[in-house]
Amino acid sequence: MTNNWINHPVVLKGDEIELLPLEKEHFEDLFLAASNKEIWELTSVDYSVDEIFYPNFNGAMKDREKGTVYPFIIIHKNSNKIIGTTRFLEIYPNDKKIEIGVTWIMKEYWGTTVNLECKLLLLNYCFENLKTNRVQFRAKDNNVRSRKAIQKIGGIFEGVLRKDKIEPNGIPRNTAFYSILDSEWEDVKQSIKNQIEIKAYR
Repeated sequence: MTNNWINHPVVLKGDEIELLPLEKEHFEDLFLAASNKEIWELTSVDYSVDEIFYPNFNGAMKDREKGTVYPFIIIHKNSNKIIGTTRFLEIYPNDKKIEIGVTWIMKEYWGTTVNLECKLLLLNYCFENLKTNRVQFRAKDNNVRSRKAIQKIGGIFEGVLRKDKIEPNGIPRNTAFYSILDSEWEDVKQSIKNQIEIKAYR
């Protein structure tokens, strides 16, 4: 049980993907999914490097025990293959708010319904199971790909925190913040479903 709010294990099933709780036996296949350097061109970290990948995901497992993070793997149902990951973080049950982040998928699934369905499953759990008031997203301010993906699912831009974090190379970065509120969820849900339907029939 995480923070007496997220009841472990959380399994979220969609049409094309399933989200399963990250376990150590997933590490090898997830690391393989991270091997394409193009995934990391615009990001702060490069999970194709084992010295970065393993400490981070081991840390996520420990943080799940503390109730501060809840990591998932993304399974592509047709191939039964691990194709990426996502997680809940910034978990604040008293304030009914949570963040979705550290989301990445293999390049061959970019532009498909995978990210849309992933976010639909996560957001549905947040708003309809946890009854959150707010779901937050963030991206490096110059990561155009991530920011467009957040906007596509209905994230409302709230602003940029300047020099919000220091990257592994020692350079400060600015962070763009977005959110979706409970009052916006029904419209967001329908929009994501419409986008999935359009892509599925192309």
